[in-house]
Amino acid sequence: MDRKILLVDDHREVLRLLRSSLDSLKNKEIKIYEAPSGEEALLESTRQKIDLLVTDFKLPGMSGIELMHKVRARHPEVKVIIVTGVTDRKTRDEILNAGALAIFDKPVPMADFLDAVERGLGLVQTIFPPEKPGAEIEEERHSRLSDLLANFRQDIKADAVFLLNDRGLIQARTGKLHDPSMEVSLISTLMAIHSASLKVARHNRQENLDTYHVFSGGDHDMLFIPVTPLYALLVAGNKLATEDRILETVSGLLALRTQLEKALKSMGVTGELKTVAETQTKPASKKQTDKLAQATPAPEMEALLSHATTQKTKAQNADDFWNEAAQKHANKSANPEVISFEEARKLGIISDGQ
Repeated sequence: MDRKILLVDDHREVLRLLRSSLDSLKNKEIKIYEAPSGEEALLESTRQKIDLLVTDFKLPGMSGIELMHKVRARHPEVKVIIVTGVTDRKTRDEILNAGALAIFDKPVPMADFLDAVERGLGLVQTIFPPEKPGAEIEEERHSRLSDLLANFRQDIKADAVFLLNDRGLIQARTGKLHDPSMEVSLISTLMAIHSASLKVARHNRQENLDTYHVFSGGDHDMLFIPVTPLYALLVAGNKLATEDRILETVSGLLALRTQLEKALKSMGVTGELKTVAETQTKPASKKQTDKLAQATPAPEMEALLSHATTQKTKAQNADDFWNEAAQKHANKSANPEVISFEEARKLGIISDGQ
């Protein structure tokens, strides 16, 4: 089934860039249409059923939000992505409250943009693991993890809780971030922090991975902690890290981590923290070294070794070399057209009696 995307921007270069990024998906079901203004976009929406509208916030004649409402009047199921150069929080809240799927600042981060497009069109998503049809056991496991996250989110009144694996994929989730368009970039950055924490813990010879990362203010207060070396937990919500709530939030997180560890172990997922010394290659033991020294060499190698021990070589320093060279070439003329008496005799030009 075709999925139709309408790109709207009064800058031709922006349209070209967005189209090129969409072409990189190489999905034959995606059909792309373009319009340089809101009026022309409305005209195009009367000709086609639009599944996804990607529009600039500021357009000649009308705003992107006005265009969104007018297109939705014709196509109620349309998903909308807004591109804007306006960064103030009030404008972003206005766009999200209007029902936009995602907002992107210029220049548009292509990875995040393509992920939002795939989510909006219901295609295979770039950061969410695809479901395996018929895998009832796998579905039961994900359901169990999701239930733990959902209960915790309800208890502390968080906006979103994510269980992430070390590849940056969302293993389980509940709720959503204030600005879903930033999910991919945020998760990628957090997993880089997780990887760095593992390295620090190894250098510090820690048996347990106990690190806490707290980000307060902004759209959310966020807390990020490891569950195992292979998994980490992100919690986002309003005022979770304030002075009067931080201890309660961390205490709840630690309890949730314990439950998740047990659930993952029951699924056969393990991941122990190894110190730097344990991750380094161990040197061969003395017993192994002695065994190698006593080993009998191959016949070819034994012959070479015997020849090397019986052959006498003459040590020669730099002075010996140049003295020998001078004696060898002393009787030679510097003129290439003149030969010596000895050379003439050898060539038969003169006889020995002459």
